[in-house]
Amino acid sequence: MDSVDTLIIGAGALGLACATRLARPNRSTLIVEAERLVGSHTSSRNSEVIHAGLYYPPGSLKAELCLEGRERLYAWCAEHRVGHRRLGKLLVAVSEAERANLEVLATNAEACGVHDLQALTHAQLRRLEPAVHGAAALLSPSTGIIDSHAYLQSLLAAAQQQGAQLVLDSRVERLEPDADGWVARGSSAGEPFQLKAQCAVNAGGLFAQQLAQHTAGLPASRIPRLHLCQGRYFGYRGRSPFNHLIYPMPEANTAGLGIHATLDLGGQLRFGPDTRYLEQIDYGVDEQLRDAFAAAIRRYFPDLDSTRLTPGYSGVRPKLSGPGEPPADFVIQGPDAHGLAGLVNLYGIESPGLTASLAIAERVAQSL
Repeated sequence: MDSVDTLIIGAGALGLACATRLARPNRSTLIVEAERLVGSHTSSRNSEVIHAGLYYPPGSLKAELCLEGRERLYAWCAEHRVGHRRLGKLLVAVSEAERANLEVLATNAEACGVHDLQALTHAQLRRLEPAVHGAAALLSPSTGIIDSHAYLQSLLAAAQQQGAQLVLDSRVERLEPDADGWVARGSSAGEPFQLKAQCAVNAGGLFAQQLAQHTAGLPASRIPRLHLCQGRYFGYRGRSPFNHLIYPMPEANTAGLGIHATLDLGGQLRFGPDTRYLEQIDYGVDEQLRDAFAAAIRRYFPDLDSTRLTPGYSGVRPKLSGPGEPPADFVIQGPDAHGLAGLVNLYGIESPGLTASLAIAERVAQSL
């Protein structure tokens, strides 16, 4: 039976970041990915935003790892020449009634360690972004954008330089503990395989719980329920009227931050995501959503030309909270939590998971 020192299951941003952190020339590392491309799910189907860390409960893993991960990610992009831009985000109170929400958000951000928010009056907002309607705003200069695909490739290249190997079209279907670590069983290009590993990292994203349920010795009580939540995006044809990312106040009783405006590195504008809980993974974007998107966008961009909205792409978040439930934190579950040596399970790594990926990888290394 083939054997490796470290087995990474999943080649999204988390798995590749963990491989980069754990791979060493004197320790064999294997990354196993079920799809035929790295980052085929959550890691490449998002807003490509480097988050500042404003929204999360102070002291939560999301708050701590977003802040740490943000700085690690900016440094990584600079060192590895990954396309990114620290262009800033405007959080907009579209009416006087929302000013209180803006103040609550500013207080929360300060408690999380984000100290660079700048309060803007209506006049200052208009000078920065003439097309945006709002009574007041906060400017987050630490928010940026990233080429997520280039980031994934840079992580893979760094891991491979340390000796890591990647196997695509291969799914780990079961993990079983043995005296020397773990035995992984699965299929590769339709053929069964098994291999031994001293330690294993379950970075399966949308499929992490599925593997956990087939991990011998792992108590079912330690596997949180998965809630699939789709977020859809519309593109906007033509030149963008914005120079910053534009975020409305988070909507009450929803699973997201509201339909916001983001830019890619080419300057192309897109709006999204919305939130929709699913029973199974679905990446469709229905053109009939245009009117609902337009109504939400016009609250802060009244001159929107809805005929320029075009169905874009969607992503699915691996949430640990269901409809109407308060947001759940990241779960980085190591041996001290589940009692199985040499195994780390990552659950519910949704936004800001891309921003936090390098910081999460550091926590995984500490756990092992």
